[in-house]
Amino acid sequence: MKKINKQVSTAFIALVAVVLLGIPQLLKAQTTFKFFPGKDANIKVLGSSNVHDWTMESLVMESQGDFKFDADNQLHSLTAFSFSVDAKSLKSEHESMDNRTYKCMKADKFPKVTYKLTSATITPVQKNKYLVKATGELTIAGTTQTIAMDITATVAQDKTIICIGSEKLKLTDYNIQPPSFMLGAMKVKNDLTIQFTLQYKNAQLLTKN
Repeated sequence: MKKINKQVSTAFIALVAVVLLGIPQLLKAQTTFKFFPGKDANIKVLGSSNVHDWTMESLVMESQGDFKFDADNQLHSLTAFSFSVDAKSLKSEHESMDNRTYKCMKADKFPKVTYKLTSATITPVQKNKYLVKATGELTIAGTTQTIAMDITATVAQDKTIICIGSEKLKLTDYNIQPPSFMLGAMKVKNDLTIQFTLQYKNAQLLTKN
């Protein structure tokens, strides 16, 4: 009986050791990544009017998320992801259009456009490239809508994560009336497309640098 008890005790100790040794690996697998500015990192708003197409772009934004990698160093999940951009950082080629757009967006009262992830599923599509099906809450001009997006995430050799995607929206879904210019001669259409290329780096490494 003593021999059996000793074997059980030894097995229990071994199990505890395995669990304790595995904890650092589990913690290491979940890392907070922050947005890292770069020449290719941007967000664009594409629209059209009865006169011509137009684009507004911003290179300045804030974003972070918890990216998790599995034991094989494959991207496994994404949680706690958030994004924000100052409405007035979006610029077109025409200052007058920008000012009218900020007014329509109520940028003085609601200075930021924000997104908060509620769920995400990640599927590998090829080596170091993943399809992220993300659902989250997008807030523009104080109005929040739930949107679903397909995002392509690529993990570079230095662990930089590059996320590329786009989403079609309607201004009126966010209680924004399409603006007009030149005494009504130019009328902006209701449909918009948001395109983004965002890159993320390990937050701890950014702090050290």
